[in-house]
Amino acid sequence: MKTIPNSRPLLSQTLTNTTLWIGHLSSDPNDHLGGQTFTSPSDGVLSNIQIFSQAVPQPGNLQMTLHQFDCGSLEWGPAIARAEMNVEKNDESSWLQFSLDPITLEKNSCYGFRLETQDALIGIGEAASHAHRPFPFGQSWNGDGRDLRGAFYNFFSLAFKVEVA
Repeated sequence: MKTIPNSRPLLSQTLTNTTLWIGHLSSDPNDHLGGQTFTSPSDGVLSNIQIFSQAVPQPGNLQMTLHQFDCGSLEWGPAIARAEMNVEKNDESSWLQFSLDPITLEKNSCYGFRLETQDALIGIGEAASHAHRPFPFGQSWNGDGRDLRGAFYNFFSLAFKVEVA
């Protein structure tokens, strides 16, 4: 995976007031997945996507896939980029950067990224709001091993940053 030099922020949501858990909770036999959809505000070549790690009770390998996304039907397209990283306990309260293969993001097109792990438990920073349309760029998503379609939430957003060249 390559990081493109001279990257710039394309879209970011950095507020956190709650946590979305990714991985296997000891009280639940299902693996929990999470993600975020977004509409690209301009064209650019993807450099990386960052997420905010609030807690790492169980370190392990975290995978991210980036998908084209149909905002109207809320359908995930096939993965167009992938990255993974080993997350350690000292990654708590920090931004985790996934350097994805460079692909062109198109203005006003919808995308989504999904996070999953088979061996870790990681708390991802998330913002919740009761405002009318608090996150107009997209929605938070979560699913589990029983329901990979999952559910989308207008009033939640992961803490994330998308950077392009």
